[in-house]
Amino acid sequence: MANHKSAIKRIRSNNAKRLQNRYYAKTTRNAVKKLRGTEDKKDAAALLPKVVAMLDKLAKKNIIHKNKASNLKSKLAKRVNAISK
Repeated sequence: MANHKSAIKRIRSNNAKRLQNRYYAKTTRNAVKKLRGTEDKKDAAALLPKVVAMLDKLAKKNIIHKNKASNLKSKLAKRVNAISK
């Protein structure tokens, strides 16, 4: 257990930030899954910029690594371009 007032506050703020980070990361993962499951090229092309923006925000806030975000964006772009319809 923390003995200092500042350590107790830090535990509280860390927990709040952890929950926010988990929420944003999970929301982005769900958006990526939705994009991967999309079969219509028009819908996928409309969804791609939104997902890319979400990934960029996560990378900027160090929730995910910048290279992971880059890899995901690249794979998603290739997948959207490969859709024939």
